[in-house]
Amino acid sequence: MTDESIDVTPRRRPVQARSRERVGNILSHAAAIFHENGVDGTSMSAIARQSGMSLASLYRYFPNKAAIVHAIAEGHVEKMETALREKLPELSLHDAVDVLIDQFYDFYRTEPAYSAIWSGVESMPELRELDLRELYSNARDLDARLQQEYPALSKERSWTASLLLPRSAGTILRLAATLPDDQGQQLVVELKCMARAYLAELARQER
Repeated sequence: MTDESIDVTPRRRPVQARSRERVGNILSHAAAIFHENGVDGTSMSAIARQSGMSLASLYRYFPNKAAIVHAIAEGHVEKMETALREKLPELSLHDAVDVLIDQFYDFYRTEPAYSAIWSGVESMPELRELDLRELYSNARDLDARLQQEYPALSKERSWTASLLLPRSAGTILRLAATLPDDQGQQLVVELKCMARAYLAELARQER
């Protein structure tokens, strides 16, 4: 899945409840197979079999495996964006960072197919756009909160920090999710220390 011209647009946008249920069924079965066998080790035929449909029926919904990968990844991004927007306003900035790091780490470890799909994001053009969308969406939310929390902080530094924090945290958390849980948890602890220290530095610069 490295051809920039690959079409990842679903062939059908489900409108009726039955169609939405069918698409959800396809994606949940595909995620389970990706989790078990990896993306490269999974065929459209295997997804069709596990979803209880013919291969021709599967192709009526998705033109290729890349489109299924993209749809699952888009669901991941939407869940994480929702989590950020729910937690960021209701907690102090330091507490929100701690809670979100824990929540995202748990998500990375437990969401079916997350590691299988996102571990190769740089080699999958169809995911890079989603990855950047997630980064900039999170950065905009964080930037608004930083400007509210530290009003004297320059807009340039606030925006830079808003890009740096989610990108660096995401990179470390994706690594942590691939390690044994005790090692992963230790990385999470150290990541929280780094994030708190950086926020403290921003607070000092704001004064």
